[in-house]
Order: sequence, then structure tokens, then C-alpha cells
Amino acid sequence: MPDADQPGASLSRTRRLNELITFLVLAFGIWPILAVGVVGAYGFLVWMFQIVFGPPGPPGH
Repeated sequence: MPDADQPGASLSRTRRLNELITFLVLAFGIWPILAVGVVGAYGFLVWMFQIVFGPPGPPGH
């Protein structure tokens, strides 16, 4: 691990900060939005399927 007074230390610190920011954006920004979108798309798909083919269960008399 380089010392703080060496030139490579600031590069390592900058890279670590960039990785932390990237992780936070992915963990609390992109992935939750993507998860909500996937669940919403699945719900929409099921809803449209039931509109076209009817609800599940035995046929009504």
C-alpha cells in the first residue's frame, strides 16, 4: 500500500472514491429502478394476457 506522500497514493484514493460512487449509484439508483421496471413489466404482461385469454380457473357455466 503506497504512502500518502507518494504520487500513486492519490491515484489509488481517486480510484477508490470513483468505485464507491459507482457502487452507490448502481446499488441505490439503477438496480432499484430496473427491479421496479421488471416487476411492472411482468404485471403488465399478466394483465394483458388475462384481458386476451380470460382469468385463470375453470371455465364458467
